[in-house]
Amino acid sequence: MANILKTVRLKRVTLMKTLLALPLLLAGLATGIQAHHSFSAEFDSTKPVKITGTVTTVEWQNPHIWFYVDVKNPDGTVTNWGFSGGAPGQLMRRGVMRSSIQPGMVITVEGFLAKDGSNNGNGAKVTFPDGRSVFTSGNEDRKQDDDKK
Repeated sequence: MANILKTVRLKRVTLMKTLLALPLLLAGLATGIQAHHSFSAEFDSTKPVKITGTVTTVEWQNPHIWFYVDVKNPDGTVTNWGFSGGAPGQLMRRGVMRSSIQPGMVITVEGFLAKDGSNNGNGAKVTFPDGRSVFTSGNEDRKQDDDKK
């Protein structure tokens, strides 16, 4: 009988710990969702950018991929640009795989400049030297923001 009571107490304690942890878990999820910004919060759709350079780094992770490109300036200096793309799952459904953009590749990126004036942008379209293009971000981000207005 004592073993049964002990087991019931343990199950009750476990249930109470779970119920107490649930609000913390939900609060953590809400914080993560709020951290994701819309296109219009970060980028300026009136300031298109088009650069050609060599890929230096690709960060393939949620919520958006980022890829970095070294661009030679007319004065011979090099500027490293960062471009935000779509979510990895979204890109893979479009046929853009992790191996599609690799360090060392020369690419042309078209997108929109960051509002903060940095050398960052939304990388909407990537074109390779052979003429192939992939869309690393779509107009759906801007369209959703336009629909909210």
